[in-house]
Amino acid sequence: MTDHRYVARRAAFRKLHQSGCFLIPNPWDAGSAHALAALGFKALATTSSGFAWSRAHADNTMDIEAVLAHCREIVGATELPVNADFEDGHARDIDSVKQNVIRCVETGVAGLSIEDSTGDPSQPLYDFDEAVARMRAARAAIDATGEDVMLIGRAECFLVGHPDPLNESLKRLRAYAEAGADCLYAPGAGKPEQIHAIVEAVAPKPVNVLVGRPAPCTLADLAKLGVRRVSVGGALAGAAWGGFLRAARGLAEGRFDGFAGNATHSELDNLFAP
Repeated sequence: MTDHRYVARRAAFRKLHQSGCFLIPNPWDAGSAHALAALGFKALATTSSGFAWSRAHADNTMDIEAVLAHCREIVGATELPVNADFEDGHARDIDSVKQNVIRCVETGVAGLSIEDSTGDPSQPLYDFDEAVARMRAARAAIDATGEDVMLIGRAECFLVGHPDPLNESLKRLRAYAEAGADCLYAPGAGKPEQIHAIVEAVAPKPVNVLVGRPAPCTLADLAKLGVRRVSVGGALAGAAWGGFLRAARGLAEGRFDGFAGNATHSELDNLFAP
């Protein structure tokens, strides 16, 4: 049965992927989500790393219950559509992936990503056939809910150090698109020729690009390459933590100059005022 609370958000999210190029930033708590909405962004995405750091954990170590609660928190913080960084579905067996995807949809997200990284250094990627089967299962699970939730297929080849990351990503992303992924994503692909190859390989389906560090390109440059959306992963959380650690290390040395770039008390109170 359709959950009518989220129909408009999901429709708006899908429309964003149909033309142009938009930036989907990654908050890590309700406050950062609210602030990003106030700046005029059209959609938000969770970040597994930013969320984990906010709970004093390393990335990829949060359990499914905590992740689902976090999705509900971010969905509830604004009226914007939210894409869930759902890692590998938080399960190894396919039946559990299906159940977890259904539970993620129930949090109100407008999209969710499934990646093919195992977290096991001895076998960093799921076997190709298994990865495709997992994507197909996620698609079937979303469809079974009757909700218009987008599925993002992620190939983690660049991030895990695959010896031929581009060609392996192209192979996997094509297969994920055929398995029902609505949007394709190879985090770590940053060279224009790599991005162009990915866009061409899965066209006409939209492509997401990660920009998590200072880069010479602009959003307009990525749009010219055919990119539909750009996310920043844990980079905003990293920026916040960077400022915090610089100020805290200064305090530990008896200095207060680390507060120079702070947002003011009144600025933040005004941002969060009813």
